[in-house]
Amino acid sequence: MKRLIPLALVLFCTSFSVVADDGLVKYQSHYSVKETADRFENIAKSKGITVFARIDHQKNASGVNLTLRPTEVIIFGNPKVGTRLMQCAQDIAIDLPQKVMVTEDANHLVWLTYNNPDYLKKRHQVKGCDEVFNKISGLLKTLSKAAIAK
Repeated sequence: MKRLIPLALVLFCTSFSVVADDGLVKYQSHYSVKETADRFENIAKSKGITVFARIDHQKNASGVNLTLRPTEVIIFGNPKVGTRLMQCAQDIAIDLPQKVMVTEDANHLVWLTYNNPDYLKKRHQVKGCDEVFNKISGLLKTLSKAAIAK
């Protein structure tokens, strides 16, 4: 817990832009897609979170002679937390493990995006797991803000 206090202070002092729509939470990053994704992955790993995969959609598109703006997805999670959600509502497994997407839009702005846990809670009509959802929401917010912090 003491290790999180300095991180919280940095995050509190950092300016950021957050948008929430259509069940997504989006943070604008001042870094490139690759650097934002690298930062997120490194921070997640440093917190003991398992990174299962990292997908570079732009690279995959170029492999079939198509173009795509920079787009990466990181798939990550913690089975202790995810299992607790599935015990409450097994159908939520379709949305697990968690994912974060880092993209560059048409205006060359970089966004870090993830599914809003409240949206997933409603989508799967989960009852009795508020504590777990609060923990996940807080962690996603903390990781995201740290990844985009200057």
